[in-house]
Amino acid sequence: MHIGILTLTFSLPGCGSLKEKRQRMGGMHERFGRNPAVAVCESAERDRLDTSEWSFVVVAISLRQVESLCSEIEDKVQRTVDGRVSKATRELL
Repeated sequence: MHIGILTLTFSLPGCGSLKEKRQRMGGMHERFGRNPAVAVCESAERDRLDTSEWSFVVVAISLRQVESLCSEIEDKVQRTVDGRVSKATRELL
């Protein structure tokens, strides 16, 4: 079994309130948490308006599957989140 941790830091220019931040980042749990191989949480920057950090823990039988799921998550986030990914890190365990 292989485990990967994908951490994405988002820049949210022009975000004026925590409510707006939640709307712009909303649905992360619903979009990615449905997959039983993925756990997702807001891992840092909860109180900052212009930044958000989310971590995804991916578990799979092979390292290739973990890397594939991480890539799918990154691609989908780029298309669906109203913000810019300013940093992406992957850690394989």
